Amino acid sequence: MFKRKPAAVLTYLSRTCEIEGNIHAEGKLVVDGIIHGIVDIQGDLDISKTGLVEGQEIRANNITVEGVLKARVFAEGKLVLMSTARLEGDVVAGSLEIEPGAYYTGYIETRESKTLPPSRDLPELYGTTETTGPTTGKRTSA
Repeated sequence: MFKRKPAAVLTYLSRTCEIEGNIHAEGKLVVDGIIHGIVDIQGDLDISKTGLVEGQEIRANNITVEGVLKARVFAEGKLVLMSTARLEGDVVAGSLEIEPGAYYTGYIETRESKTLPPSRDLPELYGTTETTGPTTGKRTSA
């Protein structure tokens, strides 16, 4: 017999909604409102122009940002910053796409480090006491 494909799960946070706390969900999360907390999505995350996500850590497969994101970001797939995006935080992503006009501040690390040229000593980040190790690309305290 025929097996039904499970319906895609969509979680939507409207423009008039504000959540304070951690969110764990499967499927796609679309944020038009505000989230203060850790976000862990087993799927994709879209933050619209009116959306704000602020927390310690954000995890999702693919992340598209048109609004504001203030967190440490882990994207298994692709992180896309649209022209209206504002991202403040360190990023670990499979790939990164930044449109002209997007604002970004933080540290970027790609997952496929095998494809990168050999690393070299990096300058100390302004305003921190952490430095990046010469061969691992991981931060260590100074």
